[in-house]
Amino acid sequence: MKASVRKRSGILNKRIWLQAFMMLYDFFAIIFSYFFALFLRFDFQFKQIPETYFSAYRIFIWRYALFAIVIFWLCRMYNSLWRYASYDELIRVFLGTFLTGTVHAVGITWLLARMPISYYLTGIVMQFLMTLGVRFAYRFVRAIFGRKPGIKHKTENVMIIGAGDAGTTMLREITTSREISMRACCVVDDDKNKWGLYIKGVPVVGGRDVILAKAKEYDIDTILYCIPTATRTQTKEILNICKDTGCDMRILPGVYQFATGDVSVSKTRKVEIEDLLGREPISVNLDIVLGYVQGRTVLVTGGGGSIGSELCRQIAAHDPKQLIIFDIYENTTYDLQQELKRKFPELKLVTLIGSVRNTHRVDTLFATYRPDIVFHAAAHKHVPLMEDSPNEAIKNNVFGTLNCAKAAQAYGVKRFVLISTDKAVNPTNIMGATKRLCEMIIQGMAKTTTGTEFVAVRFGNVLGSNGSVIPLFKKQIEAGGPVTVTDKNIIRYFMTIPEAVSLVLQAGAYAKGGEIFVLDMGEPVKIDDLARNLIKLSGYKVDEDIKIVYTGLRPGEKLYEELLMDEEGLQDTENKLIHIGKPIEFDERQFFEDLKELKEKAYEDSDAGREMVQRLVPTYTYKKCDRE
Repeated sequence: MKASVRKRSGILNKRIWLQAFMMLYDFFAIIFSYFFALFLRFDFQFKQIPETYFSAYRIFIWRYALFAIVIFWLCRMYNSLWRYASYDELIRVFLGTFLTGTVHAVGITWLLARMPISYYLTGIVMQFLMTLGVRFAYRFVRAIFGRKPGIKHKTENVMIIGAGDAGTTMLREITTSREISMRACCVVDDDKNKWGLYIKGVPVVGGRDVILAKAKEYDIDTILYCIPTATRTQTKEILNICKDTGCDMRILPGVYQFATGDVSVSKTRKVEIEDLLGREPISVNLDIVLGYVQGRTVLVTGGGGSIGSELCRQIAAHDPKQLIIFDIYENTTYDLQQELKRKFPELKLVTLIGSVRNTHRVDTLFATYRPDIVFHAAAHKHVPLMEDSPNEAIKNNVFGTLNCAKAAQAYGVKRFVLISTDKAVNPTNIMGATKRLCEMIIQGMAKTTTGTEFVAVRFGNVLGSNGSVIPLFKKQIEAGGPVTVTDKNIIRYFMTIPEAVSLVLQAGAYAKGGEIFVLDMGEPVKIDDLARNLIKLSGYKVDEDIKIVYTGLRPGEKLYEELLMDEEGLQDTENKLIHIGKPIEFDERQFFEDLKELKEKAYEDSDAGREMVQRLVPTYTYKKCDRE
């Protein structure tokens, strides 16, 4: 503590001494400026200066110098970090000089004597140059002599994308900072009016069409993307060109950093695969979300998983009365608990370990905490693993959902939101088929329950979720390859976890009961392209450094996923990215009777479980030979 106080005191003392030096310098610089003007006017012959002029100068100048220092202070010329001096500082020096110079001309003429015109003009110019020069001298010296001598840097050749304010700021830091071992070689911008110009001595070499050629010509190591105001689509188009250069790619986080002036090399981040997908930011009405979460007790089952944990984070930020995390896997749940305690110390948080398959545990949980809202994210989701253990998918997904839904009905839950998947549509695997059964449970419960609004939200893959394709590809790349893709033509829909969860929360606000909300996932992405882009982003060449191997579709895997079944229509909501699928009619009473038989077969680990699922979900298709 004392050391910190001493350090702050030392910094303060240094600043005071520096300000005092600058004031003293300005005082003598102003006196010299107008003396030089008078001296120059009479051909550097001191004896030729008339006594009238010299007397007026001698009487007025020191008073004027003191007045000028006060004006400079008001113009904040003693509070700037002049090693970072820029256009703003230049304007302040100009305004301060113009104001004081005008006062000098009027004052000395009115009070003492009318001086030669050259005296006024030369004096104000000299004052401006001398006050400005010392303040920018640090930057000039840095520009000439560069970084500290004796320190050897492995210099990176850098290409800047964007010749706007952010790119200029980045260039300034690269050319002046002694800590950055980069050399700006060229700037790329689509504005043709800037082509051929220089920024900080660095040429603007053309638009995006020259990126590949100039990266090779200048032997570029790193590309800095500095257009924070560009749309996601524009960013995607340019970065997809940049990735083919094989250079390290970095990007400014966004408009917020630019607006706050927080633009620097240290604030850039590596370009991620999400940047290449080019999805526009998702707009969510936070007031609607806040309206039904704030002051409520919220339960998230599967809260330690990828979707569940992000649900907990966003719910915690919306001021719930209490947040209950329920998950069977303790490690990720513990990590999430510690994170939420740190970020939201006022949050009333309950973290419980248990399985949704345990009827008594679920019943006790609902009876004890009486949640108002339930987000049911607990599920087995890995398609290949569930193909080998179909009864586990049935037990966990179907009857875990049924247990929670019945408890919600019994204990007066206001809203129950099931997290579903596009794999529930015309499923070809047991995981997708069980999730379709979960949707049917929700629709059936909605018809037989008046106090609870049961809804489901269906969406595709989320980027970076546990066990998803992107973390797998990254691990394979780190291991030196090969990267395995099941089929060259396989496509999937992708959305980031925060985006998906934001839409889930808003869809929950639209709930009236029985709806299946379908999220707009944007354009589908070829997994092969995804793999190739990840390899390039990692700095490797496809099929040279890292090979791609096609392994064939796995059991139950489709070339493409669907978000709607043929029977379902689409109804829009206020949010254009959230739609409502028309419920498919079925006999609810018979369905729940059939579930009893399915449960018996699943808990007997009978091979007949899969066949019964197919009977309950007519759109479920699979090849029996795959299981033999």
